[in-house]
Amino acid sequence: MKNISIKKTMSCLVALLILLNFGCKKRDVAELTNPTYPVIADVFIDDFTGDLGYGAFGGSDLKAFQIDTKETYNNTRQSMRFEVPDANSPNGSYAGGVFLSKSGRDLTGFNALTFYIKANQAETIGELGFGNSFSENKYITNISNISVNSNWKKIIIPIPDASKLNGERGLFYFAAAPDANGKGYTFWVDEVKFENLGTLLQGQPTIMDGNNTSITSFVSVTTQVTGLTATFNLPTGVNQSVNVSKAYFNFSSSNPAVASVNADGLVTALSAGTATITGSLNGMQAKGSLTINCAGNFVPAPTPTRNPANVISIFSDTYTNVGVNYYNGYWAPWQTTVSNDFKVGNDNVLNYTNFNFVGMEFSNPTVNASSMTNLHLDAYFPSAIASGREFRVIVIDFGADKAYGGGNDTRHSTTFTAPKIVSGSWVSIDIPFSSMTGLASRANLAQIVLEGGDGTSLYVDNVYFWNTPTLPIVPTTAAPTPTKAAANVLSVFSDAYTDVAGTDFNPNWGQTTQVTQPTIAGSKVLRYSAFNYQGTQFASSLNVSTYNNVHLDFYSTNASQLRFFLISPGPTEKSVSLTVPTTSGWNSIDIPLTSFSPVVLSNVIQFKFDANNAPGAPDIFLDNLYFWK
Repeated sequence: MKNISIKKTMSCLVALLILLNFGCKKRDVAELTNPTYPVIADVFIDDFTGDLGYGAFGGSDLKAFQIDTKETYNNTRQSMRFEVPDANSPNGSYAGGVFLSKSGRDLTGFNALTFYIKANQAETIGELGFGNSFSENKYITNISNISVNSNWKKIIIPIPDASKLNGERGLFYFAAAPDANGKGYTFWVDEVKFENLGTLLQGQPTIMDGNNTSITSFVSVTTQVTGLTATFNLPTGVNQSVNVSKAYFNFSSSNPAVASVNADGLVTALSAGTATITGSLNGMQAKGSLTINCAGNFVPAPTPTRNPANVISIFSDTYTNVGVNYYNGYWAPWQTTVSNDFKVGNDNVLNYTNFNFVGMEFSNPTVNASSMTNLHLDAYFPSAIASGREFRVIVIDFGADKAYGGGNDTRHSTTFTAPKIVSGSWVSIDIPFSSMTGLASRANLAQIVLEGGDGTSLYVDNVYFWNTPTLPIVPTTAAPTPTKAAANVLSVFSDAYTDVAGTDFNPNWGQTTQVTQPTIAGSKVLRYSAFNYQGTQFASSLNVSTYNNVHLDFYSTNASQLRFFLISPGPTEKSVSLTVPTTSGWNSIDIPLTSFSPVVLSNVIQFKFDANNAPGAPDIFLDNLYFWK
């Protein structure tokens, strides 16, 4: 081994010296030529051609392909036999693979791939084609749902634009699933080759399946041009449509400032306005178009703020989603809804176009939402809401057998109409499970169905189940410890700082509030029981004009509204409303002092809290009341 290594090293040094001595001559770029590939028509004629290899698709039966000497076309020596497995086969769920050239071939002189095929019974083959090479797969072309039977028949797959196939490695591929009953079958393919059929005529290419499709989009949202096909007239007189990869097409935009399109047919909305995307194949204009109606910048749905511990998420970037089978089941034949989901920044949005109804399924496994209290989703209707339009949210439980249609499925439908549903803005929907009387259980939830569309669009985000945790009225933990430097703080009430002296925390203003100062988790707090309003009177006025903010921590599980006031002589007072999330424990807030204008900041004499006439007599806990800069 040591001698071999030395010999290899010496060989490399000799080669390097040769390059140094003879390889430094400058060459004209014009002298460089593109690599050439062999022109070989045959793929499988009784056997593999010399450059041919085979690879199976992932998840397929690796032994589905075999050479057969008994069942051949026209008594040839050998054919290719494909054994499609049963649906529950441990070896793979389908048969599929690629026959590829190890070096690449020049196919520019041909216009079709041809072969003969038969099966042991009448069946439908999922996909047959060329251009798949396990790498770039740039020029994939295929036909789908091919009907076969026990008689040999010739298949012709036209090449959309042969000029592009100089160096193609993907010569033939197949994908075949079990039949409708989950049973496997056998089919044979023979005499596979590329041909130049003089009577093969190019017909009409299409994009968007030949439809003039119009969608609403937003700045930075990308949309893929789809539905790429080309129709050819075969020597038999039959028109044959093939599915064509995007690399064969040339795309253009009528208004590149509004929407651009790249060579892969990926459209990017750039500014408000309208742009129409068209395409051509081999110099022929494609039927169909994609019109982008860009509405400007996208306004995302409200970001959820619920604690992840209290959420089971189906679709949201804020939380970790459970396993979902699909967000659009494409339930034929009645469903018209198609998906054109998009992403703006880091926000993924479900986009349902031509919406009539759509189903989301999460049945593997089902979701146990027994501890949850509500379903939430955010919906956006970009088009005008027609009078009387209904939007229904249906929740389905598969029952103890955890299977659809097992006889124990239950469901409940909740209907929304205007003014709850509006156009042009996000609508947040929360449905309590207590109102879903049609559900016998929520231990095996598996589907959410949205219906009531009018053929326009619907955006959906933040689909999740949630509960309202029960927190004690009295907090069990202390408020967060302040970290501001004492030199930048004027403290009214906090164990972290030295408070101003002489403050009266319970002046007699005729309130019903009872004020105490209990210690919780080692920290003294203000407690307002039976709260309606409460004042704080300073021993002398405070000059806070050099400070920027006032800080406070508050806690309540039974308050619905809370306002905080600064007061200067006059009295001149101004309030700021505080959001009271009853499920998140202590809430820390910093309020800019500019929010309290026209209060005279050099002469602040009082704080005040009130419940803004909200009903009830809640308990409020306060800590760390201070000004800071």
